[in-house]
Amino acid sequence: MNILISDRNRKLIFTLVIFFIISFSVISAQEALKSTEEEYYDFLALQGFTERPTLNYRTLSDSVWTIKEGASHPWENQNLGTKRRLFDLLDLKIYGPELFNSINTAAPYGQNDGALWQGKGYNLSLTAGARLEAYGFELTYKPQVAFSQNVGFDIMPSNYDSEYGYFWGYGHNIGVDAPQRFGDKPFFTYDWGDSEIRFTWKTLTFGFGTQAIWLGAAYINPILHSNNAPTYPKFDIGLRKQKVIIPKLNWNLGYVEARYWLGYLSESAYFDNDSSNDHTMFHGLSLAYSPPISSELVFSINRVCLVDWKFENLKYVIPSKNNTNEDQKASFGISYTLPKAGLNIFGELGIDDFTLANGYVRYPFHTMVYSGGVKKAFNLPWDQLSGEVILELSNLEMSQDFQFQWPYSFYFHHNVTQGYTNRGQWLGTGVGTGGNSQYLGFKLYYPKGFGLLYFYRNNPDNNYLYKDTINTTVASPTGTAIGFHNFKASFSWGIGALYYITKSLTVSGEFSHQFIVNPTFESNTIPDVQFEDREMHNFRITLGIKYSL
Repeated sequence: MNILISDRNRKLIFTLVIFFIISFSVISAQEALKSTEEEYYDFLALQGFTERPTLNYRTLSDSVWTIKEGASHPWENQNLGTKRRLFDLLDLKIYGPELFNSINTAAPYGQNDGALWQGKGYNLSLTAGARLEAYGFELTYKPQVAFSQNVGFDIMPSNYDSEYGYFWGYGHNIGVDAPQRFGDKPFFTYDWGDSEIRFTWKTLTFGFGTQAIWLGAAYINPILHSNNAPTYPKFDIGLRKQKVIIPKLNWNLGYVEARYWLGYLSESAYFDNDSSNDHTMFHGLSLAYSPPISSELVFSINRVCLVDWKFENLKYVIPSKNNTNEDQKASFGISYTLPKAGLNIFGELGIDDFTLANGYVRYPFHTMVYSGGVKKAFNLPWDQLSGEVILELSNLEMSQDFQFQWPYSFYFHHNVTQGYTNRGQWLGTGVGTGGNSQYLGFKLYYPKGFGLLYFYRNNPDNNYLYKDTINTTVASPTGTAIGFHNFKASFSWGIGALYYITKSLTVSGEFSHQFIVNPTFESNTIPDVQFEDREMHNFRITLGIKYSL
């Protein structure tokens, strides 16, 4: 079919196109969690070149950054993917496309990557999307397509219906939906990613979608929520970062931030054969406050509640205690930044199983876990060459009072047997439950990109060993001595880089070596003897390509 366009209409179309181009002006940046751009803006915030847009609760929609006028920084001549205005009416932000590839030679390795599961073999993630804003309404579509070759490797016997399930739990009563491997075949995953519909009036906001959440100031392992797992549908309402001023008196009370969300979690295909418990209701509440003495000092509290997906369980929107049908957890955080020193200190304490006050008097460390760290920016004598050092420690091992009680792990629970996961991946720390981790990274920025060197050590689940010493002597119920040599551990080091080929096109890559000790928690009855078959070397190579409009 031929469509005829008159000369008058051609002129009108040409005028609209020209007007479209002319009115395409830069406003500000809005970045996805843990993206290269968001981490760079956070680095600038260490030095006071920009202000963090959130206190504690972060999603793509909340991550709006503006660099202070006149600030000189390494990437000032690069396109950081800014938001643009059309016709003085509509704001547009294009994301990507961004392609990520990785290869693991011996074992799964990778975290904070959304729906992607970086198993052994080749892995791929592709993201792209757009965001429109007008009259307070926000529409974001940014899905993720992932592929995992999922090559076989040695796993431990499953404790669940699926042979690929997690390797321990307290029978079928207390456990977790965290498969060691997602089946025995390559697979594709489609995830809605950072997509949502939202309306915001001043700082009051509510929306429905699947945007990933990051709670707290942790760099790599927040206790209660990260972007490690696939996204899930949720409704949220709350107040974005808001300065509080008492009218007439003009008293500054500091900044506040509050957000509640209701989410719909799903079980993986590698847990149990009971279809009646495939979905879990997620209640989340995040509150944060920054006092007037310093806008860089932030106190936060987060509460989450997992319960069966039933209409009557909407009542758990209100925090409660001593109920038997839910799994509640909380965390308390603090973050303090000194821009003149380029320093940020942060920490978070998590608790489970709320108890009466006398319980905390008797033993205040019951179910307590923690994470904390330091970020420090530094400048070198050469122009536009600066970097940061990041140190983060975390511990999610069960408290010692459980030696007199029963097996326990922070992300396990007896009523919500899928534990603290969504579609088989951890909602909190990417290294999982019951262990500890230490991360040290050095990143150097220069006008065309950055270089990275890091060291990362962790015990993925020491609670698997600790459970067999409960109410026993030095031997486990199976009669095998448990000692220092039974621990599984991982030590990784890696180097990475990102380079701006053009102002809008970047290429990035990383090479890392992961040394895994005792990958299947085997018993060693001969102390101080090392066995090569109880060690594994995994090499990981990544390649990323991103184009920013």
